[in-house]
Amino acid sequence: MTISVRNTDTATILDMSGPLKLGEGEQGFRDRVRQLLEAGAKNLAINMAGVPITDSSGIGAMMYAYTSVKKVGGKCKFFAPSKQVRQILKMVLLDTVFELYEDEAAALASFLK
Repeated sequence: MTISVRNTDTATILDMSGPLKLGEGEQGFRDRVRQLLEAGAKNLAINMAGVPITDSSGIGAMMYAYTSVKKVGGKCKFFAPSKQVRQILKMVLLDTVFELYEDEAAALASFLK
């Protein structure tokens, strides 16, 4: 998995590409989130468009990001999940916990509300 980081006025955007599964992908995502929070980032917008599939470890990493950001008083939003990732999140009822958006513009606008 590759993760690139961009900053906007409202949030730090993580563009993810590759499967979010047990191993390097999942651990790399957790590490990147931790590094960003330690560097002072508060709001994260996570671009899931390049993530074709996830597993239970990937879901755990998403939950780690969500709860870690909340602990520092920030907000974590996920956007553009693939159909398969969205179905998995729905199956485990996390589509009602995570803030999911169709695209980057909608996710970034939600930080201003």
